[in-house]
Amino acid sequence: MTKERLYLFDTTLRDGAQTSGIDFSVNEKIVITELLERLGVDYIEGGYPGANPGDTEFFGEKRTKKALFTAFGMTKRVGRSASNDPGLQQVLASRSDACCFVAKAWDYHVEIALGCTNEENLDSIHDTVSATIAAGKEALIDCEHFFDGFKANPDYALDCARTAYQAGARWVVLCDTNGGTLPDEIYHIVTRVQEVVPGAHLGIHTHDDTGHAVANSLAAVDAGVRQIQGTLNGLGERCGNANLITLIPTLKLKNAFSSRFEIGVSEEQLKDVTSISHAFDEILNRSPDRQAPYVGETAFATKAGIHASAILKDPKTYEHVAPEVVGNQRRVLVSDQAGKSNLMGELARVGIEVDKSDPNLDRLLALVKEREAEGYAYEAADASFELLARRELGEVPRYFDVNSFKVMVERRFNAIGDLITVSEAVVKVDIDGETRMSVAEGNGPVNALDMALRKDLGKYQTAIEGLELIDYKVRILNGGTGAVTRVLIESHDTKTQRRWFTIGVSPNIVDASFQALVDSITFALLKADLA
Repeated sequence: MTKERLYLFDTTLRDGAQTSGIDFSVNEKIVITELLERLGVDYIEGGYPGANPGDTEFFGEKRTKKALFTAFGMTKRVGRSASNDPGLQQVLASRSDACCFVAKAWDYHVEIALGCTNEENLDSIHDTVSATIAAGKEALIDCEHFFDGFKANPDYALDCARTAYQAGARWVVLCDTNGGTLPDEIYHIVTRVQEVVPGAHLGIHTHDDTGHAVANSLAAVDAGVRQIQGTLNGLGERCGNANLITLIPTLKLKNAFSSRFEIGVSEEQLKDVTSISHAFDEILNRSPDRQAPYVGETAFATKAGIHASAILKDPKTYEHVAPEVVGNQRRVLVSDQAGKSNLMGELARVGIEVDKSDPNLDRLLALVKEREAEGYAYEAADASFELLARRELGEVPRYFDVNSFKVMVERRFNAIGDLITVSEAVVKVDIDGETRMSVAEGNGPVNALDMALRKDLGKYQTAIEGLELIDYKVRILNGGTGAVTRVLIESHDTKTQRRWFTIGVSPNIVDASFQALVDSITFALLKADLA
């Protein structure tokens, strides 16, 4: 049986860039384009030439080797010819292979947003597609608000799609711009559209405002579309776009789609999907979603003891796909619900070999459960768990001992009369019998402690030169100002690119933070020794 080809269109650099707080530099766009090429998408939409200096510079040269480099723009303005529309001409003059133009497909928007007649809007769609083809580029039309437009006036929405196709558009993309359409509606409407545009020329562009962007994309494929638009990690305005990182493994691994369709992503490229997803988050300077389907840190993690025992016998008992095929790994978490099977699985994952009859295992399991009852959550802090386990097994050297620490916070007026808050920390540590005292100021007490603790560790100093604290989370475990506090710290070694989480629990938020900081540094030293 010959499989049909599905085409993947990535719009991370354009639609994804509309995410609140996201602003890609040209260099970041170049790096992300390389990630997308590594993933194997067919189209990379890089932005809107002429809309801002960065996008204009980005399209000053061709940035892709295999994927079709795609520029975004708007259909020509009403009252102008295509040749006399500066915005359209700048898009056509870019070093792109294809051009995707947004067109109004809802008569309400034609009247309110464009202020023209329905017929004038159809003329703009036709002339824009014709001009694109004349420029030697592949033409795509994004029918904005198509599904809402169809519900309001199906005849006109179909007219927009028909006009684009008859003018020569390679793809007519149906956009659920407001993200409010549900899968059954998507299927029904896409089926109707094929009365005027063949499915081989239809694309789908969904937003996730009801949490159905991926499901809506798959429903559209079932109904006949053959191009899917989306973004890395579901980036996008409001609630985001369809997540290609979820869609790609589903299309490759689920028989309902893999038996009928092929995509431009090989099995080897699929194994890169987890690292590509995480690398993209690194570029954005944000922590990966730990529960993301397929690629999240806990996507193949099991906590319940009964489940863990079954998984260790045969992973298929609780896994819908093998984690290795998407470049992820299995985790059997250690928690207050854990049994020895969980513990053995997690010890193996962090590289600790121990015989299942070792009496230390029972002691370690009891200690984990005792600590989790106090508020520790080792399933969220793998580095602290590894340190705890290795200490119980006698495998962690005593790199340094903390004698004491002190933090002072002073609020005062400075020399020019501005009210400022200054934090100062003093830390005393013993290294090989020698006491070292370090003092540092920081942006708050935790930052001051972090800087003081890492200021002078003697012979270990070079091992932590690349260490940085990249995330800090505080959770109050019970009510009141005297409540027990849990602190979770994420650390990163810029030399090895290793990331890890450590935890501290105490009624005192500074003490809890210091526990997590000490574990972070100890873990860095441990891994430096093992490297």
